[in-house]
Amino acid sequence: MTDGFLIELFMRAFGLWWVILPGMAIGLLVGILPGFSAQNTLIILLPLTLTMPVEAGTAFMIGLYCTTQLGGGIPAILFNMPGEGGAAATTLDGYPMTQKGQAQQALVCCFAASAFGGLVTTMATIALLPWLSQLGLYFKSVEMVVVMVFGLTLIAAIASKDLLKGLIAGFFGLMIGAIGADPVFGTPRGTFGFLELYDGVPLIPALIGLFAISEAFEMLEQETIVQSDKLDAAKNAAWKDTLEGLWITLRYSWQTIWTSMIGLIVGILPGAGATVAAFLAYHYSKMFSKTPELYGTGHPPGVIAPESANNGVTSGTLIPVLALGIPGGTTGAIMMVVLTYHGLVLGPRLFLENPKIAYGIFVQMAVCYLLMALMILPLARYMSRVVWVPTKFLVPMILSLVAVASFSEREYIFDMGLALAFGVVGYIARKTRYEVTAMLIGVLMGPLLETYLLRALRIGQGDWTILFSSTLGNVLWAMVVMSLLLPLLRSLRKGGVLAQSQQAGYES
Repeated sequence: MTDGFLIELFMRAFGLWWVILPGMAIGLLVGILPGFSAQNTLIILLPLTLTMPVEAGTAFMIGLYCTTQLGGGIPAILFNMPGEGGAAATTLDGYPMTQKGQAQQALVCCFAASAFGGLVTTMATIALLPWLSQLGLYFKSVEMVVVMVFGLTLIAAIASKDLLKGLIAGFFGLMIGAIGADPVFGTPRGTFGFLELYDGVPLIPALIGLFAISEAFEMLEQETIVQSDKLDAAKNAAWKDTLEGLWITLRYSWQTIWTSMIGLIVGILPGAGATVAAFLAYHYSKMFSKTPELYGTGHPPGVIAPESANNGVTSGTLIPVLALGIPGGTTGAIMMVVLTYHGLVLGPRLFLENPKIAYGIFVQMAVCYLLMALMILPLARYMSRVVWVPTKFLVPMILSLVAVASFSEREYIFDMGLALAFGVVGYIARKTRYEVTAMLIGVLMGPLLETYLLRALRIGQGDWTILFSSTLGNVLWAMVVMSLLLPLLRSLRKGGVLAQSQQAGYES
């Protein structure tokens, strides 16, 4: 691929600004509203994209998809309510920053990390596409089991303040995740006779209940979201705070790069998705940090890592679609429908017969992230003012929106009641200092782990040693052990250094 060819693709992509910008506007709105997803929106708008020329249709879908990932971080930071599953990890440090009167800085970190991380991974995809397209072929059932175990180790990382309560919350989430029909025999488990639970506990009502509704209940106990002693600082936020947020992101630019690459790799893997990528990035950002104790208290890297990762997923999701003709998720499947409708054959032939389409989609994504940085970043100052609104006005609006959102995915009234039940559980958990994030990880990872584990055991005819039969899998197992031991060794070392300093103080 020559420089002239790449420049031509960028010029063609910039010429499609008239469809990219509306897609970005819709994606931002969809991301902000908890429970609404890019997948559902693209399905609704599928007749529109099918009537467009193929390049315009893909540009519109790319703009909507990429901006949805960014938009999900806005309610996560302002209200502790992730608009997308990938933004759940953003709540861990984004919302504490808002409570400290730093909502504008947190939003700028979110926007800048999203745009920069997405741009980095998109350019890396354009340069390394032939090699990255083969990565998904190396991750079979055994390797995916280890990836899911990786995800479960995040429970221990998030529960570092109170390990016992964190593990209890995580196992409670795993029990909820086991509800539904058995994946092998189809026997219902824990459904209590409700047909709506035979497919398992839907993620959207669980996400809305554990985060949005439970947080709304807590909001009623205070006048404003921001702490009263920090309210004046929040009201006096100016453009210098936007620049401060940009400077913070620049300071952690290397972290933005490597966490976005985690998102790229996870995006290529089938079934993993932005939520897994965001939590993995948060975990490793904390594990390799010199100040891990600051995570969860409103530490900017805790916002930057998950946001750069969940935007790195966007380009990774499309790699198996275009290079192999295999959809890694719902978004990829919808794009496959649009491309095949226009007579394009997906797979290696696409890059030989229609390179302008194949590479042009990733160039459109790069242009989208450039426009995102220019147009959405200045909005942080105005969005942050929402936290001034008294909670007696905010809470009814939030509950109305999330009630509709919980209904929208499957269109069951049952899901609205389920979201309320999870809201009560989440509220009790918050009051008793159990981690609702650990519960969500259990709900999310449990079914995925069970599916891949049973698939691997069926291949191995029940022999558990198959989980250690792969070289790549064994390397990943070693990384799992390292991720568990490293924080423990660090805490023991820190305790030893502290004891030595105290002993030296006594001797002096």
